[in-house]
This record gives sequence, structure tokens and C-alpha cells, in this order.
Amino acid sequence: METLTNFIQSGAFYNLTWGNLSMLAVGCFFIYLGIAKDYEPLLLVPIGFGILVGNIPFAAGLGVGIYENTGSQPSILSILYQGVTQGWYPSLIFLGLGAMTDFSCMLANPRLILLGAAAQAGIFLTFIGAMALGFTGPESAAIGIIGGADGPTAIFLSSKLAPHLLGAIAVSAYSYMALVPVIQPPIIMLLTTKKERRIKMKPSPPVSKRLRIIFPIVAFLITSFIAPGSINLLGFLFFGNLLKECGVTERLANTARTAFIDIITILLGLTVGASTDASRFLTPASIKIFALGATSFMIATASGVLFAKLMNYVSKKPLNPIIGAAGVSAVPDSARVCQMVGAREDPSNFLIMHAMAPNVAGVIGSAVGAGILLATFG
Repeated sequence: METLTNFIQSGAFYNLTWGNLSMLAVGCFFIYLGIAKDYEPLLLVPIGFGILVGNIPFAAGLGVGIYENTGSQPSILSILYQGVTQGWYPSLIFLGLGAMTDFSCMLANPRLILLGAAAQAGIFLTFIGAMALGFTGPESAAIGIIGGADGPTAIFLSSKLAPHLLGAIAVSAYSYMALVPVIQPPIIMLLTTKKERRIKMKPSPPVSKRLRIIFPIVAFLITSFIAPGSINLLGFLFFGNLLKECGVTERLANTARTAFIDIITILLGLTVGASTDASRFLTPASIKIFALGATSFMIATASGVLFAKLMNYVSKKPLNPIIGAAGVSAVPDSARVCQMVGAREDPSNFLIMHAMAPNVAGVIGSAVGAGILLATFG
């Protein structure tokens, strides 16, 4: 009887709470969105299943939970989670992103970089909002980076400044990245007129191979001197891009943008999801973070669109303000949304390559913003 009692008390049913049930429902909902709605399935399916893994209750000391990392034999999940808490996964994700990214669209029309910079207003306005809600400076900085719509950057900064909020910030950032097709179109429609949405932009001129090779080197030097705190992100991003563009390391570039980034994405998504244990995740702070995350994403989208409209007052070459929404770092989903909204007004209007310019600029901008906040509060 004692053995049976011990077995029952260490089991899931005995330790189950309403919080666990709530998070299990959230995990199933994420999996549903990824599979049925095709919202960022490469992110939501691993995160959703990770939420299921992290919310199966068990007796303390069993050695299977993601937070059981003490003693001579920490759990497998806690070992894998070190890639999140110590910032390995975000940097390695950026290596793969660099090997996948074509900066030609940005180099062909450098003024579009300004749209990527304008969208980062969401980071700093959310930082102010978080401070107003009672979060500390480092916590507010980590929450604010959600406005960049860049999951790896949000994980990197929160692991340095607010590790106790890492789960909520990471899940919030990736949730809103996945919901780009839902959140952005209404904001674009609200802030633009039909005439503006039908503006056609001329094709961008070609970019030389020499410039594409020089860019990652020069860009890294400039951004790292401006924000040394972003070296771990931008160093890997531009290194991956150099592997892609130089023409002599195609094997390395191909590995970085395929199997390598896929492996890291699996581990990142699963462990981030598993970190959402109900007892740590379902708190008033998490609710505030999700609200601030939604606000920051909407501010970032609106800032890019409004800045594009402003540029039209001072530029002889008209911009379609739709592409301003791509200034957030959700690559390439934001650019696809811009194409979708533009094509809805005029099927012959092709905006995706123009939208990719502020989109990739936004990746750089959010990493620079994270570096500045890390230097300020780290």
C-alpha cells in the first residue's frame, strides 16, 4: 500500500492543477493554429507541443522537469534549455537567417532602411509603457523588445536582463510573430487610403556581387561599433550572409540555412514551450507582458506605415505606405502580408521585393535596439 500511495502521489493526476489544464489547452490551441491555420507552423507546433511537455504535472524531485537542474544529474530538458537561458540558440538562429537573407532589395533602395528603423519605435514606446506599469528598467527593456517582432532577439535580451520573465516574453514574441497575417492588415487598412494602397513602385535596380560581399563586413563593423551589445546577434547574422554571398562557401551556407537552423528551431521551440510551467507562467506579470506585447506590435506596424506616408511628402519617388508595415522583423511574413494587402487592391501591384527591404532592415534594427538596451541595463 505504501508503494501504491507513493506511485499515486508522484503521478500526473494527483498533482494536476487548473493552471496545468489551462496551459495544456493553450498548447493544443497553438498546435491547432500551426497545423489548421498555417500560422508559422515551424514555430507554433514545436512551442505548442513544448507547452504540453512543460505542463504534465509530477512530484518534485523526479528529475524530468525543465527547471530541475540541480544535483549531479540535471534533467534532459534543463540541459537543452541552457541554449535559451545562456543565449546560444538565438545567435545560432541568426547564423541561419543570415545565410537565408538576400540584402539586395535593401541595398538597391537604401532609403527603405528608414522604414525598418521607424518600426522600432514600438520597442521604446513599449519600454516606457512597461515602466509605467511597475516593471523595473531591465524588465521593461526585455519586454519592449517584443515590439521588434523578433523572437530570437527577445529571447536573447530577456535571458540577459530578465530571465525570470523569459518564458512569458518568448511565448508572447513568437505568438505575435505567428499572428502577423491577422494583426497587420487591419492596421494597414485603417492608416492608408485606397489611392495610397494602389501606388505602384518601380522595380529596383540590380546590385553587384561585389557590393553584396562587402555589405555584411561593413555593416557588421558599423553596427557593432554603434551597439557592441548586439555583437552576438549581428556577428552571426552577417557571418551567415557572407557565407551565402562570397560564392566559395556554398556548402557551409547551405548547411546553415537548412539542417542547422531547422535543428536549432526544433530545440528552441520545444524548450521555450516547456518553460511555461503553469506555476511560473500564469501570473499577473505574464498577463501584462502579453498586453504590452500586442500593443508594441501594433505600434511598430503603425509607425512604419505612418513614416512611409511622411516620406511621401518629402520624396519625389512615391512609396506605397503598405510596405512600412514590413519594418517589423517578422521575416518574411510581414513582407508577404504587404504583398497580400496590395494585391487585394490591385492584382498587378507587386510589392513583396520592396517590402523585403524594410523587413530585413527591421531585423538589423531590432538587434541594434537590443544591443543598446543591453548596454544600458546589463
